[in-house]
Amino acid sequence: MDVFKNKKIQIIDNQNINNMKTKILSIVTIAAIVLGIANTTFAATKNDSAVKNNEVSTVLTNVSAINKIEVHGNVELYVSDGANDQVKVYNRYYAESALVQNQKGVLRISSYTTQKLVVWVTANELRSISVYDNAEVKSFGKLSTIELNVDLHNDASAKLNLDAYRASVKLTDHAKADLSGSANEFSLNHDVATSVNKYNFTAANYTENSNSPVSAGNMDMAVL
Repeated sequence: MDVFKNKKIQIIDNQNINNMKTKILSIVTIAAIVLGIANTTFAATKNDSAVKNNEVSTVLTNVSAINKIEVHGNVELYVSDGANDQVKVYNRYYAESALVQNQKGVLRISSYTTQKLVVWVTANELRSISVYDNAEVKSFGKLSTIELNVDLHNDASAKLNLDAYRASVKLTDHAKADLSGSANEFSLNHDVATSVNKYNFTAANYTENSNSPVSAGNMDMAVL
């Protein structure tokens, strides 16, 4: 009798275990279906938004050995470190008469449309950045380099987080710079009408030169 009783208990336990497994499997299946529907909805929404806003990106593969970047016009440039050089252009830049050209290590970017041309450049040995008009340059993450020279003109602006051995920044006209990070050697040269925020930036060796506008009287005295 005890043997039959034990077998009966074992059968009941097995049935309970199987029922629990079935319930757990059902819950997991339902969760997977719900998650799949949510992901599909999100992807569809994102794609619809991209189509409506013409959010298109183009990766330029014929770039290499970028050591200098020149930016003109209405451009928003992001710069980051990387083992391989790459240029990713957002918007439909081929249809916007924009120029992104790499020649002998110099990457030239220009666009004069009302909508900003957004470009992300990854470079391994970037040493110089020149920005003109109302273009913007921003570091994507910390920009680590041995030497970097940055010059900003007109109404250009820069927001850079640096980790450099040697760096120099020059601002003319009404350019603006927001600097953070550090450098072993740093030099700043700027006109009085420019704006520089270096509150979060430190340098072991620091030099600064402010250029005052030359008045007509001073020019006459210099001629005499």
